[in-house]
Parts: sequence; C-alpha cells; structure tokens
Amino acid sequence: MTAIGNFLWFILGGAIMGLSWWIVGILAFVTVIGIPWGKACFVIGQFSFFPFGKEAISRRVLFGIDDVGTGGLGFIGNVLWFLLAGVWLAIGHVCAAVLCFVTIIGIPFGVQHLKLAGIALAPIGMIVVTTEVADEARRREAQASVGRLRN
Repeated sequence: MTAIGNFLWFILGGAIMGLSWWIVGILAFVTVIGIPWGKACFVIGQFSFFPFGKEAISRRVLFGIDDVGTGGLGFIGNVLWFLLAGVWLAIGHVCAAVLCFVTIIGIPFGVQHLKLAGIALAPIGMIVVTTEVADEARRREAQASVGRLRN
C-alpha cells in the first residue's frame, strides 16, 4: 500500500514540491554559508518525493541525546530558516494540501502535505526515518520519561 501511495503522491504533486525543496537546496549551496540547510533540503526533498512509510522525528528523540541541531544553535538555525525559506515552502505545502482536500481521495495526500509544511517551518534537528523506527523511538522516549517520573 505504501508503494501505491508514494506513486500516486509523486504524480499528483509530490514531484513539484520535492523539486521545490531541491531548488531551495541548490540556492542554499550557492551561498556557501547555507550548505547545512542545503543538505537538509535535499534530504527533505527526497522525503517529499516519497513520504508514505516514513516520518520526520527529532534526533533527540531518536538518539536520546541532544546535539548541535537540537540545542540552542539549532533553534537559531530554525529561526533563520523560517525567515528565509521555510515559510515559503510551508505555504506551498499548505496550498497543495487545500487542493488535495477538495476530493475525498486526496485527503491522505493533504494530511501528508500538512506534515511536510510543519517540517518546512523548522527542519533543523529532525531526521527522516521509517514509520516503524519512529514509533519505536517514541516508545523508548515515553518509557524513559515514565522512569524519570518514578525516581
């Protein structure tokens, strides 16, 4: 079912948004200082081409520790990203979601566009993994939280 969803997604708008991510990535690479954002654009662009069966989660949740992207520098990076490119990519995904919501068949695609719009607003500190890995990481995070509350 994931393959069918990804195929339909790609031909019904995923290709356009994935290319949009890649164009922004190329522009970020041209600035040299934007190379970290450009790399993220290519990863999220690939995710935007074929989003079914994958999720974006925080690296802190996945690995259990903070890193540069999940701390204060990541926050600053996300603010810069939001102001320069994130809001525009998010608007593109929201517009595509609205078009998808017009039909009943398009509702799952609209939901995926809204998820991608959220990622477009603050991608620093996120990682794209399979749905199963994301579920397991969240379960481990929840168990660790419960353990901390008991102590």
